[in-house]
Amino acid sequence: MIVPVILSGGSGSRLWPLSRELHPKQFLPLVEERSMLQQTVRRLDGLEGVGQPLVVCNEEHRFLVAEQLRRADRPPSVILLEPEGRNTAPAIALAALHALLDQEDPLLLVLPADHVIRDEEALRRAIATAAQAAAQGDLITFGVVPDKVEIGYGYIRFAGTPDDTSRAYPVAEFVEKPDFATAEGYVRCGEYLWNSGMFVFKAARYLEELERHAPAIAAACRDAFAKRSGDRDFVRPDAVCFKSSPADSVDFAVMEKADRVKVVPLSAGWNDVGAWSALWQIGKQDANGNVMQGDVLIEDTRDSYLHGSSRLIATVGLRDCVVVETADAVLVAHKDRVQEVKKLVTQLKTDGRTEATLHRRVYRPWGSYEGVDQAERFQVKRITVNPNASLSLQMHHHRAEHWIVVRGTARVTRGDEVFLLGENESTFIPLGVRHRLENPGKVALELIEVQSGTYLGEDDIVRFDDVYGRDS
Repeated sequence: MIVPVILSGGSGSRLWPLSRELHPKQFLPLVEERSMLQQTVRRLDGLEGVGQPLVVCNEEHRFLVAEQLRRADRPPSVILLEPEGRNTAPAIALAALHALLDQEDPLLLVLPADHVIRDEEALRRAIATAAQAAAQGDLITFGVVPDKVEIGYGYIRFAGTPDDTSRAYPVAEFVEKPDFATAEGYVRCGEYLWNSGMFVFKAARYLEELERHAPAIAAACRDAFAKRSGDRDFVRPDAVCFKSSPADSVDFAVMEKADRVKVVPLSAGWNDVGAWSALWQIGKQDANGNVMQGDVLIEDTRDSYLHGSSRLIATVGLRDCVVVETADAVLVAHKDRVQEVKKLVTQLKTDGRTEATLHRRVYRPWGSYEGVDQAERFQVKRITVNPNASLSLQMHHHRAEHWIVVRGTARVTRGDEVFLLGENESTFIPLGVRHRLENPGKVALELIEVQSGTYLGEDDIVRFDDVYGRDS
């Protein structure tokens, strides 16, 4: 049995402002109608001997992962929650330890949640090849056959010539991201592949090599997993133990040092969507080389990526540019410099601005809320509650709330009262009163919430009961 391990811990900061820390790129429909996470799990369809996916993600993303996989009709076997991102080597160690609970020594198929693969049948063939070699004890990585010079990827030099892509080749060397001239030489000589970050190996073999080459990581992960706790579909490794682990990639901790490491060449239209230029490359370009999404009006614009989310984008005379608009931010950059968007995110965090982490629309396990207006002592939100979903029973120390239903039916708990509100009906929740909002209906509940008080932060919530197990 092959256990798919989906790594969903990235932040995707180079795709800001669409990708935010609390809603990163793997949860966005950047290429198709489905999110990148949903595409990743669905491309496993048709693979023989593959079980339900095991997902490793950040604690703060747990409900996004669960809801997106539910909507994709691909329920995970478990969702492992990292208390803190420590890179891929510890994340895979947790997955290996969990997989060994149910099987003697399963194969792990490790896939990042945020890659695009156009030829899924070619990927399945490569996985079958990798699984055969991994079953014999080899550690397998996938190397993408380069179709252009690229300085944004690491490279793998393999021993041999890839005249037959249905076999695994010994790895001669892992190479860090090169400069342009070096990368040009790599592509020209034909002995190098792009490092895809995808792997197949036995769970026990991985842990064996991890203990040999990165014992501090292995020990921290074993301790964290031994002291794990769980609720609903989530498993929580011990936070103190896990945070003591060094933060290393699987390549640095294991693959570059282990014995019997091999690479399977992959030619499947792969892209890790690491920057806006990648979305321009793989997008559907018009006659002038433009990729456009949303409400876009252009005049004399060429070779540009234009993405509108909430309003009209109009351009005149642009060349080789990226313009991305959201409800609270607009990015304008030259295509050749989109890797530097990460610097803007760092600056936003330094300045304490919420645009680095949150969208105006924030997703919760029960639905979402969106900021409409805000000033001193009041703010207005549009709240959407999914059918049969419920917010926690809660209370606020510093604010009162007015609720006006605009669509659907609300069941309201206010102190000792429980009553229904229909469209165009409203109620008032005084400061300090316990309350709960529920949607008992079959359509989404939408309401306008007007908050007023001395402090309006999201941390002014005291929860008394929560169906999702949240205490904060």
